[in-house]
Amino acid sequence: MFSSLADVWKMPDLRSRIFFTLALLAVYRLGIFIPAPGVDRAALSEFFQSGSNTLFGLYDMFSGGALEQFSVFVLGIMPYISASIIIQVLSSTVPQLERLSKEGQTGRNKLNQYTRYLTIVIALVQSGSIAVGLEQMKVGNGESVVIAVGWGFRLMTMITMTAGSCFVMWLGEQITERGIGSGSSLIITAGIVAGLPTGAYQLAQKVGNGDMNLLGVTLLVLFMFAVLVGIVFIERGQRRVPIQYAKRVVGRRVYGGQETHLPLKVNVAGVIPPIFASAVLMFPATLSTLLNSDNVVLGRIVGAFTPGAWLYNTVYVGLIVFFAYFYTAVTFNPVDVADNLKKQGGFIPGVRPGRQTAEYIDRILSRLTLGGALYLAAVCVLPTLLITQYGIPFYFGGTGLLIVVSVSLDTVAQIEGHMLTKHYDGLIQSSNVRGRQRRLLEKSKSE
Repeated sequence: MFSSLADVWKMPDLRSRIFFTLALLAVYRLGIFIPAPGVDRAALSEFFQSGSNTLFGLYDMFSGGALEQFSVFVLGIMPYISASIIIQVLSSTVPQLERLSKEGQTGRNKLNQYTRYLTIVIALVQSGSIAVGLEQMKVGNGESVVIAVGWGFRLMTMITMTAGSCFVMWLGEQITERGIGSGSSLIITAGIVAGLPTGAYQLAQKVGNGDMNLLGVTLLVLFMFAVLVGIVFIERGQRRVPIQYAKRVVGRRVYGGQETHLPLKVNVAGVIPPIFASAVLMFPATLSTLLNSDNVVLGRIVGAFTPGAWLYNTVYVGLIVFFAYFYTAVTFNPVDVADNLKKQGGFIPGVRPGRQTAEYIDRILSRLTLGGALYLAAVCVLPTLLITQYGIPFYFGGTGLLIVVSVSLDTVAQIEGHMLTKHYDGLIQSSNVRGRQRRLLEKSKSE
């Protein structure tokens, strides 16, 4: 491992990419502490202490604490991720967008431009909703969170937050293009990791106050380690479908005849299903907090969907399974894979090319998705019980661990890919040099 780290710093291109990524993440973290005007932050902090288990607490984790600070980066990268998912869904249903997705780099650039426009629209809607919701917030003594309620505050909040979201979107695109790893995923991961010291401090306070003992902390650490090992094991898991290519005779040479495989991940959907399921389930509690209502029916609904309740866990598992199948169907098309294999002369042994190949891949993918969805549900539901019992922050929940570990594995895989490419180029250059030296030696001998 240490030799691999040493090799990373010996490669100037890879080293500059890593430094560039860290620099932009540092810019993002500095922007978290730039406050947006119009809000009493002391009252807002008091409100968040009472609403940590609502959507605000979850969103504050994804934004790296920007919502509690009421920063200019409150929306963070989430509008861009939502716009990307919407464009992906529309690309598989709208014929015009589907044609663009198949036009190579030009079509992808066009879709990226549409994604940016949609990000601005989503950011405007979300910032407007946040402004209206902040005006309804009251702390324990009846004090309003907003200093001056009205359209001036709403417009100022919409402009500030939308501009901040566009800047974060630009940071994510720059990291993806000129840095290492996926920019949007790394920004979310940076926010979660930045909150870990605060979560550890709160945990230490609970131990000091007697709310938790050392045995409970030890069991929590062991449980988190077991979850960590399970996440790494499943995220690395693949089903390798064997692929063979037919032989072709061109002149006196025979091409093809290779054997390879089609890797299908166990968890194709990644961390999208838990994020969407959590947002949907936290909506009743958040709505009740915003409306500050004493409605009996709404109170019962909120009580039934409290994290840790049996109805909450049941619906949570169902939503994770639904979003896992939905997102997998959007991002992976077995028909396109089968058509590409047929065009390239590839086939699965024992399966006819074309429709039967697509059905075979779809059947395997359906089984893998079920296993991946149950794995996501187990990782996200079991730590929720700890959160409910001990009041542990979201940072120690399964969703946070899942995002951090998954993004870290993807980033390490990209670093390994860069290192492999560099070593491969070095081998080619050294073989070319040796070939030239051999030819010059033979030429000198002949002379």
